[in-house]
Amino acid sequence: MNATTTRGALLAALACVLVGGSFTANSLLGDYPYAGGQFLRYGLAFLLLVPLAGPGAPTRLRALGAGRWMRLALLAAVGMVGFNLAVLAAERTAEPAVPGVFVGCAPVVVAVLVPLLAGRRPQRVVLYGALFVAVGAFTVQGWGRTDGAGIAFSVCALVGEVGFAVLAVPVLRPLGPRLLSTVVCGIAAAESAVAGLLADGAGWLRTPDAVEAGALLWQAVVVTVVGFVCWYMGMQRIGAERATLFSGLIPVAAACTAPLVGTGSYGAAQAVGSALVFAGVAVGSGASLPFTRGRRPAARRQRAPERSLEKL
Repeated sequence: MNATTTRGALLAALACVLVGGSFTANSLLGDYPYAGGQFLRYGLAFLLLVPLAGPGAPTRLRALGAGRWMRLALLAAVGMVGFNLAVLAAERTAEPAVPGVFVGCAPVVVAVLVPLLAGRRPQRVVLYGALFVAVGAFTVQGWGRTDGAGIAFSVCALVGEVGFAVLAVPVLRPLGPRLLSTVVCGIAAAESAVAGLLADGAGWLRTPDAVEAGALLWQAVVVTVVGFVCWYMGMQRIGAERATLFSGLIPVAAACTAPLVGTGSYGAAQAVGSALVFAGVAVGSGASLPFTRGRRPAARRQRAPERSLEKL
């Protein structure tokens, strides 16, 4: 890995660790209206991101055609608002591990879907790494009680996770990570407000108490502003296929932080699953290549030093 891909991998990893650690904040918002919470989270994130959107933001936005604006609206609806709604709906009749297992399959889907949409074959090493990550995520979380509705909503959560990466690919280059994060947060806030009015009427928004306010601030500032920008910066450098491999770190981070608040334990299964996730990320992202390639040039220099110097 060169400096660019290393930086991209670290950014994607940081983003996914922040998302995994945010499950603690989610557990503190169980009594707060869903749509209202999403509106406050994404609305605050939008306001914080506007000054960071970068120079020329209005010009870049005006250059977007109707098709790309529709893609941005779909990205916010499916990958942000819809994803969170699907997870909450799944957990009404299923244990949290069930949607987690389905979401853990996102690296496999993205590793196949993104190359096919680009008219090329999936990269075998990325696909193998994605399979390791999916198996590791399953091992970390296990499988829990569920029914047909829980499985259906878990599949919807998987679609949302895949959409968050795949739908962003064509708009990431013209907008850049910061402006893209700004726009989708603004759209997601508006969509959440509409969904809240339609579903909950006048009760869709209320003043949060101190604990809820702290959880919403954490989600808006750390998970959304920092996490989204890091995620799209990482994806810009290493591509959607390799960046999505790091989503396997989400259940690992959740499992590591759960004992801190008494909502779970970290045992042998979590340790084995974490190792599988790390192995899959290392293989699929190319992080292990320096160790396999680093020995070969040395051997060649010992046998043919003059030829090596010519290449330098």
